[in-house]
Amino acid sequence: MNTPAYSISASDIAAEWERVGDDTGSFDASRVLKLDRLELQPIGPRDVRMRLLAFSLEHNLDHAVLADTINIAELRGGKIYPGNSAVGEIVEVGSEVTRFQPGDVVLTHCLGEADDYGYPLRIWAYDKADSVGWYSEEAVLGEWQLIPAPLDCGLSLWEIAALPLRAPTAYLLWRRGHDIFRVKVGREKRAQLNVMGFGGGVSELFLMLARHEGHRAFLCSGSPERRAALEKLGIESIDQKEFNRFASPGDVKAFSAEVKKRTDGAGMHVVCDMLRGPVFPAGIAAMARAGVNVSAGWQLAKSVTYDSAAMSVKQLTIDHTHYDTIAGCEACTELYGSVFRPAVHKEVYAFADLPRALREMHENTQTGIPIVRVAEEMPSKVASIL
Repeated sequence: MNTPAYSISASDIAAEWERVGDDTGSFDASRVLKLDRLELQPIGPRDVRMRLLAFSLEHNLDHAVLADTINIAELRGGKIYPGNSAVGEIVEVGSEVTRFQPGDVVLTHCLGEADDYGYPLRIWAYDKADSVGWYSEEAVLGEWQLIPAPLDCGLSLWEIAALPLRAPTAYLLWRRGHDIFRVKVGREKRAQLNVMGFGGGVSELFLMLARHEGHRAFLCSGSPERRAALEKLGIESIDQKEFNRFASPGDVKAFSAEVKKRTDGAGMHVVCDMLRGPVFPAGIAAMARAGVNVSAGWQLAKSVTYDSAAMSVKQLTIDHTHYDTIAGCEACTELYGSVFRPAVHKEVYAFADLPRALREMHENTQTGIPIVRVAEEMPSKVASIL
């Protein structure tokens, strides 16, 4: 059987770049992400067939469409079917499936291939060979790729759909950033930390964890809606636009001065950023002695440079992370609702509007995490959280 599913082809990427003449600002992602049809694989003994209920857009979709870091569609043979996180209802199970049954509502994780420690070498529906994602109406996938959805956590279905990729990433980032700092500076020296994140859903969840554990948390974002949402949770805000999004060294210097003023001269002990683009020098300038900068992305570029000598004197650490282990993905669902309360975009997009949603994400006009509703008819289990 086959199902409607979105795809990205290398030929469409090339055609759009030819149309705009390498003008990134004119690139229209909605002309590349196209509704297609996907032949579903037969259900094996340890597989399930899932009806998609909702999913969130992830920034690696923007990378795949732009081919700005790598041309993943070309490397995967010319076409990919994206979609790294989703909420679905199981409609059929294989003969050896034991954890789930038809009618269960589940989350996906996107770990495609693990190393010896359980961390990902490849991401499902991105660089994992032959992997197929979940921007579709139905999917066949392994039992090992599913996690029970915590439907009683107090979040809406749309808020739950925002978290399967972002929450495990934030959960790992916080553990790494906090624990690396504690290797250098014990609690007896500094009990409460200053923690900052630069915009975006992962950083927001990262700051929710920091605040929950009693630290001062700061969101640096140009979006007033996202700043306001986090201020309600006790997270302080800094407007990036007041510093011209760090366009010049003078802007970075002014930002650093503001951070020092806000933190009684200490600076930020843990910073979450993309380790790329204009936020990187701003994040480094804002860091306290022995501070830690953690990142799980390459949204703006693949390379970065810094003054190693100055960072050595200041005892700074840069830590690169990716996605969490499967155990970490499952553990962090315990924090849905109690710690993780994501801000979602005011419009829940229809399945047919996914290309427009991607264009608006690329244009940075959304007020929160973008969510797409796939199923028109929802199961009774989620009726109370729509």
